[in-house]
Amino acid sequence: MAQRRPWEVEDELWELIEPLLPKVERRFRHPGRKRLDDRRALCGILFVLYTRMPWEFLPQELGYGSGMTCWRRLRDWTEAGVWQQLHELLLAKLNAAGLIDWSRAAIDGSHVRALKRGRRTGPSSVDRARAGSKHHVITEGGGIPLAVTLTGGNRNDITQLAPLLEAIPPVRGRRGRPRRRPDSLYADRAYDFDKHRDRVRARGIEPCFARRGTEHGSGLGVHRWVVEQTIALLHWFRRLRTRWEIRDDIHQAFLSIICWRRLKKHSIC
Repeated sequence: MAQRRPWEVEDELWELIEPLLPKVERRFRHPGRKRLDDRRALCGILFVLYTRMPWEFLPQELGYGSGMTCWRRLRDWTEAGVWQQLHELLLAKLNAAGLIDWSRAAIDGSHVRALKRGRRTGPSSVDRARAGSKHHVITEGGGIPLAVTLTGGNRNDITQLAPLLEAIPPVRGRRGRPRRRPDSLYADRAYDFDKHRDRVRARGIEPCFARRGTEHGSGLGVHRWVVEQTIALLHWFRRLRTRWEIRDDIHQAFLSIICWRRLKKHSIC
């Protein structure tokens, strides 16, 4: 039996994605060329993500259409909020199965170089002031991404503490009110500010931040390593390890796609 290629979308996952995609009716008069099937376009998007191939070089003999067709479809789906809806849907399935650890969460950020600049880039403090961006991620206790944001490379990690907590969607799947916050939050020394600890406590979350000026070996890394692992898995894709997209929403879409690919591996769909 031939092994499925990683950029091909499984039937079970496609059944979840297809209802979320905006419907485009074909014109009755002057219909023009037949529209590329959405599933094939999604495979083309994933092919570019996995291979880091420039959009214009996407081989049409694969049956995924032209690179620009796939790019436009990615743009339209991003503007329609498809990835966020899918993210929330998979989180709900995981929550219903009891696979989300709400007892703790972990937060961290990582710098990537932005070769073509664009919005949400800035001079990096770790790369000789070259243009870069930062990926900020918050995960639950097992490393499943709850939310991800994109900023310029000159933004401090602490600036995304509140935005990431706000970005956690209301997760359904269990009886009662949807859940939006973990019991505790783990972070490294970059988040060591008392005023931010107070703001986290005001949300009903216990902050467990490493203290600056203390020796290593606090023991917090036992819980904090999961977010570092998740970021490393994101950056396994060279299209994310280096930002090639000028448009920040397209790069953000790639981040969201990889997040739901990781969610899919944990889910029971």
